[in-house]
Amino acid sequence: MTATGVTDSIESTTPTELHARIDSDEDVFLLDVRSAADFDAWHIDGPTVEVVHYPYFQLLEGIPDTLHAKLPDDQPITVVCAKGDSSELVAERLEEAGYDSTHLEHGMRGWARVYEFTTLDTDSNATIAQYRRPSSGCLASLVVSDGEAAVIDPLRAFTDEYLRDVRAFDAELRYALDTHIHADHVSGVRELAGRTGATAVVPEAAAARGVDYDVAFDTVANGDTLSVGTVDIDVIHAPGHTAGMTAYEVENVLFTGDGLFTDSVARPDLEDPAAARNAARTLYGSLTRTVSARPAETIVAPAHSSDSAVPTDGGAVTATLGELTETLAALSMDETEFVEFVAADLPPRPANYETIIAANLGAESLDDATAFELELGPNNCAAN
Repeated sequence: MTATGVTDSIESTTPTELHARIDSDEDVFLLDVRSAADFDAWHIDGPTVEVVHYPYFQLLEGIPDTLHAKLPDDQPITVVCAKGDSSELVAERLEEAGYDSTHLEHGMRGWARVYEFTTLDTDSNATIAQYRRPSSGCLASLVVSDGEAAVIDPLRAFTDEYLRDVRAFDAELRYALDTHIHADHVSGVRELAGRTGATAVVPEAAAARGVDYDVAFDTVANGDTLSVGTVDIDVIHAPGHTAGMTAYEVENVLFTGDGLFTDSVARPDLEDPAAARNAARTLYGSLTRTVSARPAETIVAPAHSSDSAVPTDGGAVTATLGELTETLAALSMDETEFVEFVAADLPPRPANYETIIAANLGAESLDDATAFELELGPNNCAAN
């Protein structure tokens, strides 16, 4: 084994350090000691990640033989729990047994704080960047042009990051836009508007669900245009995931929200489960008649990614419409086949989605800590 004896202090691995190791395709071994239900719902994964689950309560007296058989003796082991406390104790037990071990600082809650920033390679006259939350796959976008900026689908938990980057571009935030009423995270549109004086923007069809914000907001409808510096943001109604689902287009980049991803299409049941098949038919029309009508070189920038989404060489989760037409079977199906594919065998709904929707409509007020806690876990916004 690679270490002997007990160290005076168990080393910790920060979530950012762990993500960098995974992102650089380094082999990573994780021991997740949360409950089986928590592990099954949500855990860290990746092509070079090997993860073993063993509940914490079975490790209080030491490392059992059944676990020894699963642990490597030639690479570090990073122990993962919910908040970072239990993992430290287990890492200590591993050190006592002779393993090279660390624990993930702040556990899965710390993992949920990791947020990436990637500038997209586009032909646009604007600077366009993508934010990615690896823990859930949530994506947001930043558009900057001639001293003005807009953030699309911001997460409330990362308001400070958006404001920092807008300042770094020496720009003023003009708009904070949502593509729809999100079900997996608490929107940052109101927070950004309240802290900067930017205009909060909600699609008109989404606002019709009963949006009641504590800040002023504008609505936009299909065919409307917003200006940011020298570029336009064109508004394109593309319902299906929700009745209000709206895409935004900046020159050759199409921000598709939850309508179209780089590895799947939207699920149709989060707004009204009873009407999922009707929503799937609507989604089919949006994708085949509205989205697919755009040039093949259009860059699709969605609001979510999954573990199966393959980033570009630059690290962004984007693809051209032409690439998606060739790789996504759903885009070549007829309507009947598409509806069956999208509406059948849907994954579990996002955790606490009803409360999150209520918060994003303005019907429920949440403090920062509660909002963050509610959105922990996978997004599950894709059909499959």
